[in-house]
Amino acid sequence: MIYFDNNATTPIDTAVVEAMQPFLTTFHGNPSSLHRHGRVVKTAVEQARQQVADLVKVNPDQVVFTSGGTEANNLCIASAISSKKHHILFGATEHPSVSEPIRHLSSSGFIIDELPVNKEGGLNEEVLKNSLRAETGFISVMHANNETGVIQDIAPLASLAQEMGVIFHTDAVQSIGKMAVEFNSLNVNLMSVSGHKIYGPKGVGAIIHDRKTPLEPLFYGGGQENQIRPGTENVASIVGFGQAAQLASELLEDRSKHLLALQKSLEQGISDISGLTIVSSEAERLPNTSQILLDSVDGEMLLMQLDQRGVAVSSGSACSSQSKAPSPVLKAMCVPDKLALSAIRVSLGQQNTLQEVSDFVSILKEIVA
Repeated sequence: MIYFDNNATTPIDTAVVEAMQPFLTTFHGNPSSLHRHGRVVKTAVEQARQQVADLVKVNPDQVVFTSGGTEANNLCIASAISSKKHHILFGATEHPSVSEPIRHLSSSGFIIDELPVNKEGGLNEEVLKNSLRAETGFISVMHANNETGVIQDIAPLASLAQEMGVIFHTDAVQSIGKMAVEFNSLNVNLMSVSGHKIYGPKGVGAIIHDRKTPLEPLFYGGGQENQIRPGTENVASIVGFGQAAQLASELLEDRSKHLLALQKSLEQGISDISGLTIVSSEAERLPNTSQILLDSVDGEMLLMQLDQRGVAVSSGSACSSQSKAPSPVLKAMCVPDKLALSAIRVSLGQQNTLQEVSDFVSILKEIVA
């Protein structure tokens, strides 16, 4: 099987599995316990916190562990509730774990507006400036899009928000581990990250916060994670996330070069297919993501035919893969519905090879023909 769906989830690194194993078997204590068993486990959690902090260049007390990117996004958005300002802005190409909880707040009296993007999926300062109001209290714009790979220039957008005293959040789930991400350089207040996109385990993520922005818990009943995210910690997964973050820090340059070489080979190989378009080809993108449109081809049928030939790709976000409607991301970029329904996403990983890319190009050409 050729696995080209790494934006949905990455295979767990063997070094991560090795780091997790003792905390699934030997070290079983609760990190809140004061005895030796608890202290050993607590130390491991704090080491993982330091490793995640190092990846995005912050202090460990700025890291709050969660059950994943979705919970991290929801927790960050809940901070808007504590604001006395009731106008919220979010990018038109956000992941559902951002757009849906924000839209849900409209039932609580919040005014919600989308920030439009251009045809390449980019969002500029002028658009944000024209959308800001005196009552704007919260803005969310993702760092790198999970479908198109488009990288937003977050820093100037966040700086504009800071000038207005507006909380700015970015979903960096797809960008960490594929490009250098420094929290302070982005000028944001809050950032969401996840373990299973960087060769770590599923079921663990984190919020990175600036210490000054109030975070509103989604639930109560314990003092864990500084009372922001109560509940006994998922220790083995947190340890795995920490190990994955350390590997991402150490191997970032090599991984990026490898992914870029694969992406270049892929896009050159398919460039002569009639009616094929690579989405956002003129924009700055992640080095591993290529979203493909094929005129007069049904994307879901193409995905299934690729699957039958041993190739795993996606039609877009794995979190909305059951939907038969065109991708909201592509609709926001003014891609016609019929063409948007032809979309497949190829997302490459560290384990992939140039030979796999060559095989995929040949298979795709055979199917299209």
